[in-house]
Amino acid sequence: MRSRRCSRTSCSGQAVATMTYVYADSTAVLGPLALRAEPGAYDLCSRHAQGLSVPLGWEVIRLAVEEQPAHSVDDLLALADAVREVGLAAEAVAPTAPSAPPSEVVELARRRHLTVLADPDR
Repeated sequence: MRSRRCSRTSCSGQAVATMTYVYADSTAVLGPLALRAEPGAYDLCSRHAQGLSVPLGWEVIRLAVEEQPAHSVDDLLALADAVREVGLAAEAVAPTAPSAPPSEVVELARRRHLTVLADPDR
């Protein structure tokens, strides 16, 4: 198996992480190296993964990244899909009446072993 290189211009470091964007939610997801290179995903070396910054107002979801990636399952794309689905579902459902926000974290969706949570205080 051939190792992949960092997607950053003029960097020849070995990729250890993959980053994807969920533009609709202004979110960047950084996690273990994906099993294969995907369009719209960026493979990053350890240095660029640690120094990742996003535009003002964006959120970063960081999953544990190993120095020597173990290729087991590709949860990064599954997480991005789950976040996208919840965002689309939330846009489709408009609240009928204002209610008092709950004081606990709320489960929005579940997909296999991934759960999307919302903090109503944010």
